[in-house]
Amino acid sequence: MSNLYIITGPAGVGKSTISKKIAESKKKSVLIEGDEIYHQVVGGYVQAWKEGNHLDTFWKICLSSIETYLEDGYDVIFNYIVNPENVEVIKNKFKNYTIKFVVLVVDEKILLLRDKERPEDYQMKERCIVLLNSFKNKKYDIKNILNTTNLSIEETINIIENTNQFIL
Repeated sequence: MSNLYIITGPAGVGKSTISKKIAESKKKSVLIEGDEIYHQVVGGYVQAWKEGNHLDTFWKICLSSIETYLEDGYDVIFNYIVNPENVEVIKNKFKNYTIKFVVLVVDEKILLLRDKERPEDYQMKERCIVLLNSFKNKKYDIKNILNTTNLSIEETINIIENTNQFIL
């Protein structure tokens, strides 16, 4: 049976890196980068945090894609900003699959260092701290939060793969 991995966290925390490594470790997998789907809209594009955004359409596309791949036997690794309300929708829609939901967090100092490693055009600078604090204020189940401050990429993946704490 296929598995669904939902990897979320603020910008710069390592969602893309961890998601890609997990996808590469699977025999039959697909990596769905939420940012890539959100940025498919060109005419009428509105940033996700602003009024008039296209998040409703975005989520329809994401859920449909996830469903198609799961039904066809792929492990799906999805990463994007996933709020607690989104988690409930995902949990109900894919209740017949094993879902691992992981909220990656890191301390501010490490987050700023990681942000500086990105190409200049992709750096968030102080905004990544704002987003980190926003994540800390959301009502995520504590069991789904993984602090990667002192973890390597390999250690992070090992914890996600080999513990049941993240299963919804």
